[in-house]
Amino acid sequence: MATLSRSKEDYLKALYTLGSSSRAAVAPSRLAAQLGVSAPSVTNMLARLTAERLVTHAPQTGARLTERGRRRALEIVRRHRILEAFLVSVLGLDWSEVHADAEVLEHHVSDRVLDAIDRLMGHPQEDPHGHPIPDARGRVRRRPLVALATLRPGAAAVVREIHDADGRRMARWKETGLVPGAKVRVRDVRAVDDVFELEVEGRTMVTGSEGLEGVMVEARRRETHARAS
Repeated sequence: MATLSRSKEDYLKALYTLGSSSRAAVAPSRLAAQLGVSAPSVTNMLARLTAERLVTHAPQTGARLTERGRRRALEIVRRHRILEAFLVSVLGLDWSEVHADAEVLEHHVSDRVLDAIDRLMGHPQEDPHGHPIPDARGRVRRRPLVALATLRPGAAAVVREIHDADGRRMARWKETGLVPGAKVRVRDVRAVDDVFELEVEGRTMVTGSEGLEGVMVEARRRETHARAS
């Protein structure tokens, strides 16, 4: 399969990240925000990826990965998550700081070296932020996760995944213990003030919804209803 440029790989991964749960179309404006590029740059790249049959793009609905594009995106996601696991578990780097390093390395490590790293670690199932690592065939383990900010007062859950692109937010979550595997209970939600009072592994945490954005949890079905507005 032809080698893609780093820029093209970044676009495919961003499309997967933004639209993977439902394979929904992604608006160019969301791609621009995710990648920190201009709207014309997104338009030009989507045209090139469409020509290579990696993406379909309609101005009215947005862009989505083709099956071929999705396979390529999953290869990149697998690389990124294996490298994050390696940087933390083998090199001992801080899990809240390795995302940017993996972003660079994922484009330069050969398949042979990546496979060796994967074997060395015993084929990890998750990256340090709780995201499942796609297997070599592109299969991804699915879990019934919901956003922590949608739980109602009294609900108990376990943190399974945290968004890994915001270093400052990850540092805050690390400080408060809001990390993969942590047990959480929602004590109170004051919707008008946008205030959440949580118990995280026995410690109290008070934050707004923005401070919980990207925290995904596994909870009992009856506890996953969104809070009243």
